[in-house]
Amino acid sequence: MKKVVALLSGGLDSQLAIRMMKERGFEVSAVAIKTPFCDFDCGRGCGFEIRERADELGVDLKTVYLGADYVEMLKKPKHGRGAGFNPCIDCRAMMFREAKKHMEEIGAEFVISGEVLGQRPMSQHGPALRTIEKESGLEGRIVRPLSAGLLPATDPERDGLIRREDMGMIRGRSRRSQLRMASEYGIPDPPSAGGGCLLTDRNFGAKTADLFEHTGTPSINDIDLLKVGRHFRMDESTKLVVGRDRDENGVISALALPADILLEARDHVGPVSVLRGGTAARHVRLAASITLRYSDSPGEGAVAYRGAESGEEVVGRAGASSYEGLRIQA
Repeated sequence: MKKVVALLSGGLDSQLAIRMMKERGFEVSAVAIKTPFCDFDCGRGCGFEIRERADELGVDLKTVYLGADYVEMLKKPKHGRGAGFNPCIDCRAMMFREAKKHMEEIGAEFVISGEVLGQRPMSQHGPALRTIEKESGLEGRIVRPLSAGLLPATDPERDGLIRREDMGMIRGRSRRSQLRMASEYGIPDPPSAGGGCLLTDRNFGAKTADLFEHTGTPSINDIDLLKVGRHFRMDESTKLVVGRDRDENGVISALALPADILLEARDHVGPVSVLRGGTAARHVRLAASITLRYSDSPGEGAVAYRGAESGEEVVGRAGASSYEGLRIQA
């Protein structure tokens, strides 16, 4: 039985691609990619979903984490970014390079993915697909079963391993064809469309752009802090993050570093905020006012802070006009 490697995202398209290849007699081994921005822990339970999908599909699963290398790529992606901070072409090339490594390790013939021609504006048009193949070192060896009938012939097709008439001809963003195939394959409750990459979100992208602009090489802790709260740029070296609910307050407290300053309203229900940066101590009073603004306080009140000067408190005033312009958002 010939082996192939599949990039498995947990979405419907990659499941369908795997089912198509298994139906044609291939043994499929799946690779799932984690990054600091799509880490299977973004609130959707992706990690459990991907494991469940692999089990349902009857394929083994290898998980690969792209950490420091991914952050380094994100500083200056060779092929640019999308509407958010998403370097889709460079990102996909990195993923396929990992799939190529696994392909070579297990002696597989080629790599497959659930990509659909024209589905995503940056990375799934013809020239982008060819660029990804070239950058990943997999020219001629990536098969996209859902759209392969519309794409140039691949090495597996030329070698007789697959037939064009067995491949799909799906194009564009409509999911009608995929939902029909899901019904034919007996896939219950097919997952809705939408990627798990936070970088495609404009507001998250704005916060990420600000972080990379003001931090040479962000740490994973810096990146995890991006995923919660309202973010305010206090000056070139310092930012404030204000929790939006109890869960985020807990995350912010857990992510706080020894040099950070934590703030919270003394006598009112409200957020936990963190000041991070070399000039944090200069901004305690303003940070207190912002923290108080998002609390239940009707106006002026005491805000406790700890960190650089543990156990102190400062008076904040919950007016909005002086700091709304500091908020980082698209």
